[in-house]
Amino acid sequence: MSVLAIQLDPRPRLRSRSDGAATPEPVTVSQEYTYALSPDGIALEAQGRCAASLLPKADSVVAVLGDADVSWHRVTLPKAPASRLRAALIGVLEEAVLEEPELTHFAVAPDAGAGEPTWVAAMDRVWLRAELAALEQADVFVERIVPSAWPDDPPSGHFAETDAAGQGGEHGVTLTWSHAGGVACLRLHGGLARAVVPRPAPPGTRWSATPGAAAAAEQWLGTTVNVMPPAQRLLQASRTLWNLRQFDLARRTRGRRAVRDAVRRFLSPAWRPVRWGLAALVAVNVVGLNLWAWHQRSVVQARRDAVLDVVKAAFPKVSENEIRRAPLLVMQREADAMRLAAGRPAQNDFEPMLQAVALAWPADQPPVENLRYENGRLVVAATGWGPPQIEQFRSRLRPAGWQAERGNDGRLTVSRAPAGALP
Repeated sequence: MSVLAIQLDPRPRLRSRSDGAATPEPVTVSQEYTYALSPDGIALEAQGRCAASLLPKADSVVAVLGDADVSWHRVTLPKAPASRLRAALIGVLEEAVLEEPELTHFAVAPDAGAGEPTWVAAMDRVWLRAELAALEQADVFVERIVPSAWPDDPPSGHFAETDAAGQGGEHGVTLTWSHAGGVACLRLHGGLARAVVPRPAPPGTRWSATPGAAAAAEQWLGTTVNVMPPAQRLLQASRTLWNLRQFDLARRTRGRRAVRDAVRRFLSPAWRPVRWGLAALVAVNVVGLNLWAWHQRSVVQARRDAVLDVVKAAFPKVSENEIRRAPLLVMQREADAMRLAAGRPAQNDFEPMLQAVALAWPADQPPVENLRYENGRLVVAATGWGPPQIEQFRSRLRPAGWQAERGNDGRLTVSRAPAGALP
């Protein structure tokens, strides 16, 4: 799965006025982003800096915050439900953060347990919201937000140039010192960095530096460092388990974005075997359905040919074209003609129906007073019949394939029962 790691520019800091007071900078968002593109999150494929609309596409987008944009606090995680955890953290960290707690975004360490000591990251909430909104307007949807450095053991130190790099030497280099006790951003110029970083460094300490800060870092340390360009550090940060998109900044994929993300994930290289499998399954089903349809057509045609052969054998005088057009009608017509020639009545004729009614007539009822026959329906008068007599009449007719329906005028209409209603 391809990964695009983008660096958010440092947020504006307080600006001093001539009277000594401090005024906050207006909320501004990054106009361009340093990015690193990787096909698998490890190897670097492309890097550069451009506007949000020109960023390359990837399966996953990770935003990386600067070292100085996140503050770290060691607290005991409150025992509170997820819906109230942020409010509980505000109560715990109210005195520890410099800004108003309502304007601060908090994120809890991965796999943190309630009632246990854990690290909590704090950052400017308004600024972070504005950065995410600007990226989303450019159709860049950030899946995770991660820090550049986080409390870790064994410790690590990263040297990088600052805006004052033109001064040369230690004046333009900062050290980000990450250890089990937190994260500190220190300038090499002066004695603070010497006081904070233990000498000698703990065993297993990892040192890295950007290409422009490598010489000053090696001079300050007295040993070699691993040269790590900004793009490589972005990819390294994207592999952390930290995700600062929590609470009200948690990523919500609904509606059109959910569909778009699902389609994008389905079309990613990681899902290529699934796509091939689905295509093969569809192809097999299409071929199978066509073979089954061909088989069914063959069966139907065989049965039709068998019917035609029977009709031809039974009525050799009828033309073959007429039989092929309507074999069942031909059989019915010829059978009726043979019956009439033999003088035998049809099933729906008056005599068979009258005989069936006579056999089913209740013994406690007088003879029928009047009746009417038309088009295979025999209507008889049933005045004074109760439900038991009507049900008895119907039950006697039913085994022979007849049905009786009672009208509003008290008459019973006898007819041939449909084929599906036969017992």
